[in-house]
Amino acid sequence: MSDEPKKHSIIEQTNGASLQEINSTVQVPKGKGFWRTLLAYSGPGALVAVGYMDPGNWSTSITGGQNFQYLLMSIILISSLIAMLLQYMSSKLGIVSQMDLAQAIRARTSKSLGIVLWVLTELAIMATDIAEVIGAAIALYLLFNIPLVYAVFITVLDVLLLLLLTKIGFRKIEAIVVCLIFVILFVFVYQVALSKPDLGAMFAGFIPTMDTFSQTPHIGGQTPLTGSLGIIGATVMPHNLYLHSAVSQTRKLDHDNKEEVAQAVRFSTWDSNIQLSLAFLVNALLLVMGVAVFKDGAVQDPSFFGLYEALSDPNTLSNGVLSQVASSGLLSTLFAVALLASGQNSTITGTLTGQVIMEGFIHMRMPIWLRRLVTRLLSVVPVLICVLITSGKSTVEEHTALNNLMNNSQVFLAFALPFSIIPLLMMTNSQAEMGKRFRNSTIVKFLGWISVIALTYLNLIGLPDQIEGFFGAQATRQELLWADGIAYVLILVVLALLAWTIIELYKGNKKFEQLQKEGMNNDG
Repeated sequence: MSDEPKKHSIIEQTNGASLQEINSTVQVPKGKGFWRTLLAYSGPGALVAVGYMDPGNWSTSITGGQNFQYLLMSIILISSLIAMLLQYMSSKLGIVSQMDLAQAIRARTSKSLGIVLWVLTELAIMATDIAEVIGAAIALYLLFNIPLVYAVFITVLDVLLLLLLTKIGFRKIEAIVVCLIFVILFVFVYQVALSKPDLGAMFAGFIPTMDTFSQTPHIGGQTPLTGSLGIIGATVMPHNLYLHSAVSQTRKLDHDNKEEVAQAVRFSTWDSNIQLSLAFLVNALLLVMGVAVFKDGAVQDPSFFGLYEALSDPNTLSNGVLSQVASSGLLSTLFAVALLASGQNSTITGTLTGQVIMEGFIHMRMPIWLRRLVTRLLSVVPVLICVLITSGKSTVEEHTALNNLMNNSQVFLAFALPFSIIPLLMMTNSQAEMGKRFRNSTIVKFLGWISVIALTYLNLIGLPDQIEGFFGAQATRQELLWADGIAYVLILVVLALLAWTIIELYKGNKKFEQLQKEGMNNDG
């Protein structure tokens, strides 16, 4: 198949470089010092870090803090360390193989499996997009009092923002994303600083204990185990791995020069770890907010509406300084601004990821504005239905319904995650794919398999609770049995698909190794 897309059509066939428009477009200075070189490589990590602090993370972290104090801080730390490991492998795969993760999987598997994995990953992207629609619409409602129905439609217009960004160059997009990250970080640092948290208890929370995964106590409909699963599920997301393997290729390299490739891997890792450290800080601050900003048990409604109201009410806050600032409306306004910034950041990265998986898995592409418009309109539909159905009900019911929709949509992330992390590990462990120099070291293999098995296991055992969530808080015993039955069937389907994927990847890799050997023999 030709590397050049066929023109004169909205939807085109392609089998070229990942994100062709921006691939190898950013020049990297040669022979410069550490900081100058790091600055040149900085940016892709920020695009990835956005996915670790999107609106889907907020309520899980704040509620975890409200219910269990600092107990779940260790989960945020462990999730962030696993994320750093996975994103390191993802960027390395892109730089060394010159393929993104979707392309690498598709090159070793059949067309039919490629279509299945594309659909799965599209559902995961739509799930995150639903959280972004809800977050952005609520932020518009809270900041400008725009009715929710209209606010949901306004979120579609972010396609115009994306069009504008595509005209100004990829480096400027990276800079805008970094600025929005710092807006979010500033908001939560400011609010937590005013709360004067117990630093000793906070740092002690980073040490994991068996209580972290306990099924008791049961507080606010949550146990430490379900709280941990919620944080893990909201933190490590499959689309970030596809995105990083693509945007890591935006730097212009001489791939015949192994030292230059090694430098790119090293500085991309620095960039990724620095940006993910900021994401870790944001998520930790969110949990600290739940503990220190609010009085114990003060947040009865963990939705964005409830958090906004709690930050507006001096009676819910933990000290006099916070109460005084809350009276001015500053805390709640800053929260809504951060929510809007988070939604817009995720819009940019979600669209790029959608393009990556469509081109990689099914070799099709469409203009980025059309891609954004289609996915956003699809994501708007369930949100709009939810708003319209609850419009005649009480405010609390409307808020609860939107919050449940956001939480329930995340179930698709549990399906898709194993199909990105297992192939990623297999690819980067392979000498045929990465070469002897760049394949994973023994310690990375060991930590990688532990992380991948643990994440897959935790995502699958959390499925019954997630499916039960679709039936609401007042589900009958029969409905809970139905939910568990559906969950166990889905687990079997996921395991069967995983087996199919692993077998095809293994066979494809063996075939590739054989071709490499034959090529070397012919050269000899």
